[in-house]
Amino acid sequence: MSSSRPVLFAAIASAVAALAGCHRAPETKPPVAAAPAWTLDEGQLIQPIRFLASDVDPAKNACVDLATYANSKWLAANPIPADQTRWGGFNVLRERSLQVQKQLAEQIAAKAELTGIEKIIGDLWATGMDEAKLNAEGIAPLKDRLGEIEALKDGPGVATYLRAVAARGENPLFGFGPQPDFKDSSIQMAAASQGGTGLPDKTYYFDARYKPIREAYVKHIAKVLELSGIPAASAAVEAKQVMAFETRLAKASKSEEELSRDVSLYYNPVTPADADKLAPNFPWTAFFESQKVALPAKFSLSMPDFHREVSRMLTDVPAAGWKSYLRYHLVDDASPYLSEEFVAERFEFYNKTLNGQKEQRARWKRVLAHIEGAAGEAMGQIYVQVAFPPESRARMETLVGNLREALKGRIENLTWMSDATKAKALEKWSAFNTKIGYPSKWRDWNGLVTSRQSYLDNIFAADAFNYRYELDKIGKPVDKTEWHMTPQTVNAYYDPQQNEIVFPAAILQPPFFDPKADDALNYGAIGAVIGHELTHGYDDQGARFGPSGNFEEWWTPEDKKKFEALTGKLVKQYSGYEPIPGEKVNGNLTLGENIADLGGLNIAYDAMQRATKDQPDPKVDGLTRDQRFFLGYAAAWRDQVRPEALRVQLASDPHSPGAIRANGTPSNVPAFAAAFSCKAGEPMANAAEKQVVIW
Repeated sequence: MSSSRPVLFAAIASAVAALAGCHRAPETKPPVAAAPAWTLDEGQLIQPIRFLASDVDPAKNACVDLATYANSKWLAANPIPADQTRWGGFNVLRERSLQVQKQLAEQIAAKAELTGIEKIIGDLWATGMDEAKLNAEGIAPLKDRLGEIEALKDGPGVATYLRAVAARGENPLFGFGPQPDFKDSSIQMAAASQGGTGLPDKTYYFDARYKPIREAYVKHIAKVLELSGIPAASAAVEAKQVMAFETRLAKASKSEEELSRDVSLYYNPVTPADADKLAPNFPWTAFFESQKVALPAKFSLSMPDFHREVSRMLTDVPAAGWKSYLRYHLVDDASPYLSEEFVAERFEFYNKTLNGQKEQRARWKRVLAHIEGAAGEAMGQIYVQVAFPPESRARMETLVGNLREALKGRIENLTWMSDATKAKALEKWSAFNTKIGYPSKWRDWNGLVTSRQSYLDNIFAADAFNYRYELDKIGKPVDKTEWHMTPQTVNAYYDPQQNEIVFPAAILQPPFFDPKADDALNYGAIGAVIGHELTHGYDDQGARFGPSGNFEEWWTPEDKKKFEALTGKLVKQYSGYEPIPGEKVNGNLTLGENIADLGGLNIAYDAMQRATKDQPDPKVDGLTRDQRFFLGYAAAWRDQVRPEALRVQLASDPHSPGAIRANGTPSNVPAFAAAFSCKAGEPMANAAEKQVVIW
């Protein structure tokens, strides 16, 4: 619910990683119950998308637009559902994952006597689905917390309040939690980050293009304040004050582009005494004491300008301005767990106005999203009992092994890199770890107390429990068995500080991974995803971390210059794509993901060539093996997006839009042009001087 939930790993991962020989051994086989207590009705689930030869539109030209050639027929036949802002392979699998979780939650909640993780899930589901009770309660569940804000008198009182709410996991202003030390990634250090704003990126507060969004946001703030009990006229005035408050925070913050392209911004080690000097009105020694965290010799005060500005605002923003800001964020953050009028208002701005969503998602989907935030791994422990066949794990291990060998071969054969840097790159390659499906050790949920009495109280309890769970890691060794995505998440990631690639169970289905499909499709889809995550270890930010996950310089200066020249060509290529008239892809913001896509596809193609060496081409449905490889890749990025959501993505997401991912990468791969007999000058066959090859 709140920004004080651990966000630092996610932030760093998004800056360098997130999707989608001898080496450290894969995890041991995870423990799964042999006879699950819960059942799954496959007939009630949406079916994953599989690539079919009939999906290809013969009226289109793969050499002009592979995405349209491979996906336009399916997209035309499958419009975006009203409760979605985008629709494609990822979304279908996410819908399927939710449907699995719904069946499980309903079965669990129907049991009268439950303990452990089943009780937690059952309580969250039952209270979340009791819409009549939530509507009858209105804002009453927030009465005590609103009273705390109303009692604030001055800046020191606000600082005391901020420390108190942070201690229960409800900090609206900044993130705080553990982060592996950049200089010693085996140890968790305390780290603080920026936060406190309600729009997707700081550019939304200043860019003229977003003036209508700013105006709509002010109206939203006013409506939320009015729903909280402030008279309409006063709420309108206070909303403008809140907007001015957030604009000031935004001015002192880093943009998503800056954060994505400079991971060092997340590491600013300081002593608590020096932090007190930087932010005298919000002393960090007092903050550590209030969080019951031992005062460290140093911690990372990321984005120090932000924290310096917060300190200033504690003296020059009147208590009334702080109260309006805190009241708004308390109520807005809690809105999903309150009565219908609060839910509807939040949907109206964030989903409809900002992202173009036509209809609210069904309550059960929203409740499952809340369970994911509150107790996601608990749900995952049950999810894998019914939704992840062991054979998927075995085949993935084989694929990963082949992709690793292909990456090694590409590093060894690079012509632009010196032997000295290659040796370091191969040292990092040898240290890669892989996690597939679900954790080898499940998290302990003892101590989280939930009930069938109050939905919001259950959420608050989970906030406090999860925050304490994270704080207790500070100063301790990193748990290398821990996952940062749940098994039911349709995604994948690379963790630069642990040098590991992770593939949750839910993504290991078509169109990404199909145990029944031929090698060409699997290497083109999940193979490219595996390669993508491996390449994140060598993208413009991942390459700043060494084999053990420490932040270090392992490049020669000459090689670094050559690398930057190549990545500059990729920035230029993607900055030329214009998915919305007048709005182009930000090649700098998306650079890391574009590097990973390019490396991933090349690695996957090499791995397929190795796996099928000396085997005759089966030519399935009239398509050659290479054609099916590239069509499998394009189908994995089958995606259509509402214009509003696409604008948000272009402004704040380090991933390029799906159609551009499907086209941009293959256009740099000569094997694609050969597979489809593309002629020189066609859009999907970049001329040799324009082709980008990095890894």
